[in-house]
Amino acid sequence: MNKPLTAADIRAAKSENTQKRDRDLADSLGISEAELVAAHVGTSDDIRVTRISATPDDVMPRLTALGEVMSLTRNVSCVHERVGTFEEYKSGPHASMVLGKEIDTRIFPKHWAFGFAIENETEKGLRRTLQFFDHAGDALQKIFLRDSSNHDAWQPLIDVLRLEDQSPEIAVEPRQPTEGAKINADKRDILVEEWARMTDTHQFNRLAAKLGMNRLGAYRLAGEPFVRKVAPSSVESFLNATSKAHQKVILFVGNRGNIQIHWGTLDNVKPMGPWLNVLDPRFNLHLRGDHLAEVYVVEKPTKRGPAISLEAFDAEGGLIFQCFGQRDGDSDDLAQWHQILADLPGA
Repeated sequence: MNKPLTAADIRAAKSENTQKRDRDLADSLGISEAELVAAHVGTSDDIRVTRISATPDDVMPRLTALGEVMSLTRNVSCVHERVGTFEEYKSGPHASMVLGKEIDTRIFPKHWAFGFAIENETEKGLRRTLQFFDHAGDALQKIFLRDSSNHDAWQPLIDVLRLEDQSPEIAVEPRQPTEGAKINADKRDILVEEWARMTDTHQFNRLAAKLGMNRLGAYRLAGEPFVRKVAPSSVESFLNATSKAHQKVILFVGNRGNIQIHWGTLDNVKPMGPWLNVLDPRFNLHLRGDHLAEVYVVEKPTKRGPAISLEAFDAEGGLIFQCFGQRDGDSDDLAQWHQILADLPGA
């Protein structure tokens, strides 16, 4: 058995691999990203790290003081970056949310375990970020200050959120495996009947759970007319068609502890190697096209008419993203959005 890495070992590895992203370096060392960050707590080199509260009720209401920032949420296959200001925060025992014109998130507090304030010197100058991780040390949300941010609010914020425990080691738990598709074939008729009676998209998860299924299992089982499987390769053409039509969307990307939502268009689509990118001034998306294993066009009845989404899953059954059409007013029937999805080739 290999001897566990000390904080000094991790710092040495970081100094020798300055061009590697933290996530990639942590994977190569066999540790979590949070352990890599924690190893720099209390040091006075080019990276200054302070352990801070990871309780959303402590953190989120105070972020407004920072002004305009870039908020990043990701999963293994997709990175969602949104520029804006943290506005209204609503706390909840199981789910909380940040509501704003640009920063819009859904937060699941039980998964928030570790928080860090990080200052590091780069070729472009001082970079300040707040980073939050789950119990396994995987990133939930990262918040980057920009030139336009209120840097005067940084130190007062850190002083308030700073923890007494400033040790460079943390204890992480084993990463929970992704739940694969759960199907209850005997309940298909009930699933389809109750699906047809839905009046709100939020009713779907409760319906699937009641029948002993999860999202992917229910999609595989239901089939037409509510679910149509499309070719994973069609996601690139979907992005291009959405861009060309200037179609506004509502794009969800998340992980166990945080979901971040983009409202608006997807204008500048730029494939690069395995990555499908959207590179707009205030929104960036980085999607691993080679991770797309199952992609579905899904229709759910609502009081305002059908909500039709494009939803993508990885090979383990993890949800990569969901994308809905955004209405341009109450009279918008989303005909353009529905046509974009109808044109996608079947799997």
